[in-house]
Amino acid sequence: RNAIKEKSELGLQVEKILERGELAPDALILKLIGNRLQQPDAKKGFILDGFPRTIPQAEGLTKLLNKLNITDIHVIKLKVEDDVICERLGKRRICEFCGKDYNLASAPPPASGKCEKCGGNIIKRKDDNEQTIRKRLEVHRQQTSPVIDYYRDNGNLIPLDGKGHPDDIFVELLKVL
Repeated sequence: RNAIKEKSELGLQVEKILERGELAPDALILKLIGNRLQQPDAKKGFILDGFPRTIPQAEGLTKLLNKLNITDIHVIKLKVEDDVICERLGKRRICEFCGKDYNLASAPPPASGKCEKCGGNIIKRKDDNEQTIRKRLEVHRQQTSPVIDYYRDNGNLIPLDGKGHPDDIFVELLKVL
């Protein structure tokens, strides 16, 4: 997103692909990640969220990290039951304009229904219903199970219990990091 916003060469390539409704190819995403990881603020560490999702992406990332001489990697897998995920996402709300996250249980939106950041309307995403969430979870499991196995087999996987209040989970995550 930043590369697109900054109108970098790679960002412009990704923008054209996304405008066509396509997914950016792994090689292009890995170039973007490689560029980002060479920025000064990533020198002391970084977090990749939602990537890699496939074995080719994981293998490409491993090659990239080796090329950049980054060998101390950890993959954290939050373990959360489907029912808990459905409950949490069912309570999720977002600003329709800026995307700021709210949650009816853990970070309630203002009573006005207006975003504190930009004043936009706070809405429930159409796909945050139980049937869609469960389908997304199944697709996610099918796609990422091999990636989880890949990192477990390489000794990089750290399972973390994702039950409980988000603040408590965050504290446990910081301990791992």
